[in-house]
Amino acid sequence: MRDTEPRHPVCEDGAWVDEILLGGSDGDIVLHLGGPVSRGELRRLVAEQHARFAAAGLAKGGALALRLPPSLDCVTAMLAGWRIGAQVALLDYRLTTHEVGRAIARLGPQLVVEPVGDVPGTLRGFFEISTRVTPLRGGRPARTPHALLQLSSGSTGPSKVIGRTVGDLLAEVERYSRLDGFPRRGERIVLLASIVHVLGLVGGLLYGLAAGVRIVLPTRHTADSIFRAVALDPEPTTLLGVPSQASVLAAVQSPPRLPQLVRMVTGGEILKESVRERFTTGYGAGLGAMYGMTEAGVIATDITGGTLPGLTPVPGLPVRVQDNQILLGLAASPYVGQVDPTRYVDGWLRTNDAGHLDPDTGLLTVNGRLDSQISIGGLKVDLSEVEAALCALPDVADAVVVHEAGIEAFVIVRSSVSAGSLSQALAARLAPYKRPRTLHVLSELPRTATGKPLRQVAALRAAARAGAEV
Repeated sequence: MRDTEPRHPVCEDGAWVDEILLGGSDGDIVLHLGGPVSRGELRRLVAEQHARFAAAGLAKGGALALRLPPSLDCVTAMLAGWRIGAQVALLDYRLTTHEVGRAIARLGPQLVVEPVGDVPGTLRGFFEISTRVTPLRGGRPARTPHALLQLSSGSTGPSKVIGRTVGDLLAEVERYSRLDGFPRRGERIVLLASIVHVLGLVGGLLYGLAAGVRIVLPTRHTADSIFRAVALDPEPTTLLGVPSQASVLAAVQSPPRLPQLVRMVTGGEILKESVRERFTTGYGAGLGAMYGMTEAGVIATDITGGTLPGLTPVPGLPVRVQDNQILLGLAASPYVGQVDPTRYVDGWLRTNDAGHLDPDTGLLTVNGRLDSQISIGGLKVDLSEVEAALCALPDVADAVVVHEAGIEAFVIVRSSVSAGSLSQALAARLAPYKRPRTLHVLSELPRTATGKPLRQVAALRAAARAGAEV
């Protein structure tokens, strides 16, 4: 590996891993992936990965890319990279070979860690894998102070490279520790959100290791497997995932009694009120929500579900609304490489999300993407309002509404209802200029690796055509 460029000093100190994430009694059970993993066992496995990476040439200030599914190997490889003092880039294992090649070309890591062989099973919660470590010719040391590099979800366009320093990650862990109702030492999180994306990584894995909250990954992301993970132990348990997973659980007709289930908390997209009502009624547990983004982590929450749609901004992260747009106060731009220079100006990150900050209660209401607000014949239409109207129809399970030449809707239905009957039902709820010109019924919505619905018109139309051809 070429090692002529200067290493960045901020990436060199890996002591935070041993002191904050791996510190504690050897016998404490910190993870459960098919079986319990103690803190002592985790320390041993991280040390083994550390030695493996060092033998491959990784040193302080180096750069490592992980393309691994949720697994014990993914956890230990990530911690070992940070323990060495390297910059770790996380790539979703579900990316295609072409997408991985493009990402590697952008990031330029010195080592890539991947599974040996294919990784089958889209609903698996974790995997048992073997990995290979590949040194890359032309790879280079870290060029920025970031300990973590991630790619944005790409739900509305090309992914951006986002960097976070050790200080950023620890500050977010601290914010989670100050949230009323979030799990505390002696409790459990059954983690449904991916550990290679910000909610599952920081709100689940890193917070759990630092706070003494046991992290449990279910064998599969099916209702029955999630139920078994919750019933595994008697400690108070929180489910942490995305709204589409809450929808799956809310649709169960006769859920089992799970007295240890305290609540579920979701992030990643707006939580529908109908899902919240079905979940809380069926399980006798709360369904809370949080708003965040890869660039900054958690921003505002309603852990108990008592103030929705209003969310309380988290402590330690300045939030304001200007010209209907949510802005975040950050010490530096989170972006690595070229990006729209207007996104981060004078210490404020423009989120491109519409919102309202109530001056009396301090609650933040997120109203969807700014690019969801369009003009039809000079009249303003909020596509999120059209989505909400569709989802309020009894036969609609989910919907995405986009605009190109006109308003188009892509819906998932609960019964064999036609697009025509849905359009008729919608006519009683929306003014004519707000109604979709075209309505497609799909078997499933195309989603990003994080579970967010894709909002790219071409991808949605391709899914509609594929369904019509079956």
